[in-house]
Amino acid sequence: MNDKIKILGLAGSLRNGSYNRAALHAAVKLCPDTASIEVFDLNGIPPFNQDQEDPLPQIVANLKEKIRSSDSILFATPEYNYSVPGILKNAIDYASRPYGDSAWEGKPAAIMGASIGMLGTARAQYHLRQIFVFLNMFALNRPEVMIPNAADKFDEEGNLTDTFTRDRIKELVEALVNWAIKHKKLLQQ
Repeated sequence: MNDKIKILGLAGSLRNGSYNRAALHAAVKLCPDTASIEVFDLNGIPPFNQDQEDPLPQIVANLKEKIRSSDSILFATPEYNYSVPGILKNAIDYASRPYGDSAWEGKPAAIMGASIGMLGTARAQYHLRQIFVFLNMFALNRPEVMIPNAADKFDEEGNLTDTFTRDRIKELVEALVNWAIKHKKLLQQ
């Protein structure tokens, strides 16, 4: 298996100074040579509307294509009102539609999240895992990367400055690569 593992990175925040976008960009830099991470910007994903499934909005069609051509997905989610943000939920819903044509089917996935609060997006990550059950996605259980007090872990330009967090993100990406390889091997049997 000499092919690089392709990971699609999705940040559930649209904010320019988002700590989750910064964490995702840190993951890109920490990715091992055996893989690559392409970040897809969710800016422009419309609110989910079943009346717009056929044809799908172009940005959603592009997202579904990127999901399908990836070996695994890396989510970086903030926590809004104890759950995943609307933009991420809209992207997930659209890419699972129309019924029977989900791009998420069977994809290995990992989650991380950054928050200015003490829990580091724990509740949002657990809600996202619940969504994975219906989507038949295979969540990597460990390591869990919850980045609390994120304002203290990134500089003004969004660079990750915290060594512990950097090590955890690196460990997560490496585990996701191995998880994707295992799933690829299972599919080849």
